[in-house]
Amino acid sequence: MQALPTLHTPRLLLQPLSLADADAIQQRFPHWEVVRYLNDVVPWPYPEDGALSYLRDVALPAMARGEEWHWTLRLRDRPDEVIGSISLMDQVDNNRGFWLSPPWQGQGLMSEACEVIDAYWFETLGRALMRVPKAAPNEGSRRISERGAMRLISSKEGSFVSGQFTCDLWEITREQWLKRRGSL
Repeated sequence: MQALPTLHTPRLLLQPLSLADADAIQQRFPHWEVVRYLNDVVPWPYPEDGALSYLRDVALPAMARGEEWHWTLRLRDRPDEVIGSISLMDQVDNNRGFWLSPPWQGQGLMSEACEVIDAYWFETLGRALMRVPKAAPNEGSRRISERGAMRLISSKEGSFVSGQFTCDLWEITREQWLKRRGSL
């Protein structure tokens, strides 16, 4: 497996996930505003060792197998502070996921992170299609998909931490992504 690079945006550092991030994630992640629209595989209430267990048993092994790519989000002017995470997954109809701690939501940071992560997906990994599922009531996440030129392709019922909702599936092809960037 090739080492995952640190990625940069105007305001963010995206550093590869490591076991050393467990304590910071444990502090920032288990908040209702963060987890309510995540898939119900996320345990709630979140266990005291939830971040450590997830990193050690799920995320880091998937990264080692080359099936998933995970980064922590950090402000460039505060590089030691984890404020969220963004991931790419080699799964059918589930290629990107993210979370951001509430104090940093609504500032365009996740859209900024998605720009470089989508570039990694299409340019570095050479993928032809990105599909992203999300809870329909999650307006902030929907707006990120819309700004990223994704289109809604289907809806079905899904199970989330906060209950049953419509799960919308959004997609963008490599060609659409390149056209949006002016590369075609």
